[in-house]
Amino acid sequence: MLTALQTTATSLWKATWRKKHLDDGPSELARVLGLLDLTALGVGSTMGLGVYVLAGTVSRTQAGPAVVISFLIAAIASVFAGLCYAEFAARVPKAGSAYVYAYVAVGEAIAFIIGWTLILEYAIGTASMSRAVSSYVDQLAGYRVSSFLNSTVHMDVPYMAEYADFFSLFIVATITLLLAFGVKESSIVNMVFTFVNLATVITAFVTSCIYADPHNWSLSLDEIPAQFRADAGTGGFMPFGFKGVIQGAATCFFGFVGFDCIATTSEETKNPRRNIPLAIVLSLIIICTAYCGVAASLTLMWPYYSQDQDAPFSFAFKELGLHAVSYVVTVGAVFALATNLLGCMFPLPRILYSMSTDGILFKFLGHVNARTHTPVISTLLAGALAGVMALLFDLSQLIEMLSIGTLLAYSIVALCVLVLRYTAYVEPAKTDKAVEDKQPAGGCLAVCRALGALVNWERASVPTAVSTGAAGILVTAFAALALALCVLLGDAGASLYVEPEPWTAPLLALGVPLIVVLVLLCLQPQASVQHLSFAVPCLPVIPALSVFLNFYLMVELRPETWVRFTVWMFLGLVVYFSYSVRHSGERPSNRAAALDLALPAPGTGAAPATDPAPPESPTTYKHAEGLTHL
Repeated sequence: MLTALQTTATSLWKATWRKKHLDDGPSELARVLGLLDLTALGVGSTMGLGVYVLAGTVSRTQAGPAVVISFLIAAIASVFAGLCYAEFAARVPKAGSAYVYAYVAVGEAIAFIIGWTLILEYAIGTASMSRAVSSYVDQLAGYRVSSFLNSTVHMDVPYMAEYADFFSLFIVATITLLLAFGVKESSIVNMVFTFVNLATVITAFVTSCIYADPHNWSLSLDEIPAQFRADAGTGGFMPFGFKGVIQGAATCFFGFVGFDCIATTSEETKNPRRNIPLAIVLSLIIICTAYCGVAASLTLMWPYYSQDQDAPFSFAFKELGLHAVSYVVTVGAVFALATNLLGCMFPLPRILYSMSTDGILFKFLGHVNARTHTPVISTLLAGALAGVMALLFDLSQLIEMLSIGTLLAYSIVALCVLVLRYTAYVEPAKTDKAVEDKQPAGGCLAVCRALGALVNWERASVPTAVSTGAAGILVTAFAALALALCVLLGDAGASLYVEPEPWTAPLLALGVPLIVVLVLLCLQPQASVQHLSFAVPCLPVIPALSVFLNFYLMVELRPETWVRFTVWMFLGLVVYFSYSVRHSGERPSNRAAALDLALPAPGTGAAPATDPAPPESPTTYKHAEGLTHL
């Protein structure tokens, strides 16, 4: 009995580290998206709540005028993550985004966790955006929609919405049908909405600059009206301290969620190895500039302590007597949030499609319609999930779950970049086994060789099997130390600036080894990236900074967010171990059966039905096999 349990546990452990085998074969999806389409998709799916909601909310409750710095920190974290996404998009031109990237580099279990997280992230994002669009339309209609629904379908259930928002359900249904009809058609609608959004942002920014008052960045507590002082902090540019700025950055990060949807379109993009990295970088530049600009102009135009948390620009313009501008901005916000809604909804069917074709979700989700060339069943199911959430639930407490899922995905992508850049691109059969056999197997020598590999004592210029193992150990050590340091910094909080002495020793105990690990990583030989259209510069610094910032922002999220996320992940693990492990396309028996179907019948001499083209270059698809040390 014990032997059988050990055998089962060993088999499950091996299954969790299975890697995905990729090729550059044809896709069932239609390649119709160009660079402009992708950039518009990235900007449109990202630039919305950060401008029309978060700038006012964060400035009033968390950061004050220093919301500009909060946006900048969130932008830096997003840019670092975007660079890592861009390199992986150049390596792996397949639908699925971070899910596929993790499947190639780390293993099946981590990939499933990322995919399961992204499903929740995009479903909540779609539902919350539809509720936001409904609210703005309701505001334009003089609150007649909410009054009618509240009087007819009122709900008095804890943790749910005040009323069943059938208008939000209608919005989600419309977007779902648009996406199911065809990706090119939905891309055209998205592009039009994005240009309207950009025009609205420019209008709001220019008008705000005209009415800007620099004194609003240096208000003393005595200058703040008595009714606002209790919640106004200490006044000045940073009224809630540096911790408030960091907490604001964790909230502002939600405004940058969405650019990664570009990476889910790899199988629908013309020349994905070039266009996807370029589109990610271009969209992030536009988004970062817009967010920092509007945050600065808003807090200069209107004092932070009386910002409206739902519609800050519309409120400020009304208070200044600019009713026409307020109306224009409100209409523009509807288009902007509708574009965000499209961007949130767009990746979800692609994630379901990719996971189902890999066999770790139900196969019927991978069906592609022959006429529209879109995963129709996945699209309809995604729309139903998001529509029910938008109809019934009050999503205000779930917004942070979008950030936690995205931060986790960004962190794993950055770690995968580190892993693959230090991986030996050699076939196991070609390793110099004879040389290894000549070395004595003494324990002391083995330890010395392991320590020598950590500092690259052989001065290897390209990765070897030994240096790959050493780099894997260093990457794992960096992730553990970075997480521990971020938890410590989160616990220290504001007291670090009042009483730094108690925290000095623990910070040094974690910070110094973290720096040493990074230095040792710098000494490791890197793989050639000449064949890639884009590669992350300044390795390992940029991926390491991305991981550290993401971890720190995750630590700043509320405990209840972690509880909800844990429940969702528990459900996902049940699905994985009850279904995915047995049906995975990378399971040896399932893979052998799939290969048998592609081979010709004995004696026919016919070629396989599909003969995948070899990779254009020695990419990392097949070379991630030896990474089980992570």
